[in-house]
Amino acid sequence: VQLVESGGGEVQPGGSLRLSCAASGNILNIDTMGWYRQAPGKQRELVASISSGGSAVYGDSVKGRFTISRDNAKNTTTLQMNSLKPEDTAVYYCNADRVVVALGASRIITLPDRWGRGTQVTVSS
Repeated sequence: VQLVESGGGEVQPGGSLRLSCAASGNILNIDTMGWYRQAPGKQRELVASISSGGSAVYGDSVKGRFTISRDNAKNTTTLQMNSLKPEDTAVYYCNADRVVVALGASRIITLPDRWGRGTQVTVSS
């Protein structure tokens, strides 16, 4: 299973960015997809996550500014980030948890956390 992020970049404060993540492999189902971020010298933190049923959870610092969505059929998730602040600057990582994968014709396994390589988001004037 591979996760590939896209859409990072540099933006001025108050601007917007849209991050996308696509999961590939013989995927039958992904329980939760989400975004985490890690700024220099800080721990990785949850930005937002969304279940296969569409229930979303947001970190306190992004509530009201960021929106997460997903397409279960395409195994993709998108993070719309508005009203960006300098403190949003970080590497953003896509995460997929409890990924159900088909191995051959008769074997199915569930994989724990899968991570993308990350995409840099820089908010600066």
